[in-house]
Amino acid sequence: MTDRLDTAIEFCRVRYAISGSRAILSDLDLSVKTGEVFVLLGRSGSGKTTTLKLINRLLEPNAGEILVEGRSTLSWDPIQLRRSIGYAVQDVGLFPHYTVEKNVALIPRAEGWEKARIAQRVEEVLALVGLPSVEFANRYPHELSGGQRQRVGLARAIAAKPPVLLMDEPFGALDPLTRGEIQREFAALHTKLGTTVLFVTHDVAEALLLADRIALFDAGKIVGIFTPDEFTHCTDARVQPYLASIHQRPR
Repeated sequence: MTDRLDTAIEFCRVRYAISGSRAILSDLDLSVKTGEVFVLLGRSGSGKTTTLKLINRLLEPNAGEILVEGRSTLSWDPIQLRRSIGYAVQDVGLFPHYTVEKNVALIPRAEGWEKARIAQRVEEVLALVGLPSVEFANRYPHELSGGQRQRVGLARAIAAKPPVLLMDEPFGALDPLTRGEIQREFAALHTKLGTTVLFVTHDVAEALLLADRIALFDAGKIVGIFTPDEFTHCTDARVQPYLASIHQRPR
């Protein structure tokens, strides 16, 4: 185990299964350091998204324990736990009848922040994601491009200054150029904020670009945990197909 003073999230022999089916996660041991970008990489169905949902109690384990900031998730009030964890997903999930300002302010309002503090924070986070408040605050989601909606989703996820941010293939639906731009912007943003990030992807290049460490999932288990450099030099037969995919081009 790592030093828990330096650990934001910890899985201790966690198992999760749907009743009557095989285990989706088996004996998962995992420690995420405070402030790192920890990428969960693997094929669809390997257990990556399930791992995220166990952290904010959208799911609960059948066995084992999950710690967030040193506390078992089962000892947290689930609503308070979710409000203390940012969550950004591929389809963004913006409320279509809310303006950008109202979407971004959602959690701070739920937490009872004062109006002036909310307004200041909305302006601040929109600026961080490259959407000036004066231009974008009063727009609705349908008036935005896909990349702009994704930026609003990220702004909403960090608005209440959560210590942990969960990201589930957040850039997967974007065109390649926009995706590359937002990946670079996210890397720069993380350098400023220092938030602990768990980032799910099946894109090897994205994992290598953004991760401090990469956990490779296969059939509900972790094959290994690597730095990007370790991953690119790994000779394990289970890693090699991912490395080969970087160089594949359609004919």
